[in-house]
Amino acid sequence: MQEPNAAAAGQFQIGGDITVNRLGFGAMRVTGKGIWGEPTDPEGARATLRALPGLGVNLVDTADSYGPFVSEDLIREVLHPYKGMLIATKGGLTRHGPDVWAPVGRPEYLRQCVLMSLRRLGVERIDLWQLHRIDAKVPREEQFEVIAQMRKEGLIRHVGLSEVGVEEIEAARRHFPVATVQNLYNMANRKSEAVLDYCEQQGIGFIPWYPLAAGDLAAPESVLSRIARRLGASNGQVALAWLLKRSPVMLPIPGTSKVEHLRENAGAAQLALSDEDYRALEAAAR
Repeated sequence: MQEPNAAAAGQFQIGGDITVNRLGFGAMRVTGKGIWGEPTDPEGARATLRALPGLGVNLVDTADSYGPFVSEDLIREVLHPYKGMLIATKGGLTRHGPDVWAPVGRPEYLRQCVLMSLRRLGVERIDLWQLHRIDAKVPREEQFEVIAQMRKEGLIRHVGLSEVGVEEIEAARRHFPVATVQNLYNMANRKSEAVLDYCEQQGIGFIPWYPLAAGDLAAPESVLSRIARRLGASNGQVALAWLLKRSPVMLPIPGTSKVEHLRENAGAAQLALSDEDYRALEAAAR
């Protein structure tokens, strides 16, 4: 059987100058329950991160709030100096317990997020830093201005945004180029369709988080399940293949803490959906 390789998904240039394979990895799951504390299987988490380069996965998405800090620390321990890899991180969410996330967008806090991520990841510049959420309690211009300043200082190379609408992206672009947008998007949740279309028109990378969710589409006799059986693939692989075919700017980042599941996800890059299968899934998803 062919060795899975994310390169089969094709490439995308983030910010016009960093080429990555379009199927990446989300490092949220290499932490404890509720994305809090150390992973229950630390060696399994390390082995999963160690397996990424061999599977052609060179886009890794993390955040200072994953753990908090646990994900960034493990990534540095296992993958530093990141040869040929883009380690993207995020800041702007604080943690007060398992599954508790509170945005803080005060300029001095966002600067602290960047400086601490630089230290934890062991780099002098973050190639892709993403604002995890725009804090509604702080004027967004203040948040955008400090990010633009950090980019000017060379602390950040490219900037991304998470959970935003088109109007917010355009407001941010008055301060800095937006290289990526990371919104909830999968076969079962298409609320960000307009944002995805905008990103495609503007050449902005679109990173769908929670990419494997399929809801009722994953039922045993669903269109998705029937196509998966016929192709000898898992439902998750078909869901990822559908995302990759949906748009050339799509950069799915399925996450896991298990090597076996990582290999399965990477195998989706080699799964070529026919136009007919794509249309059948599209109709079912809508």
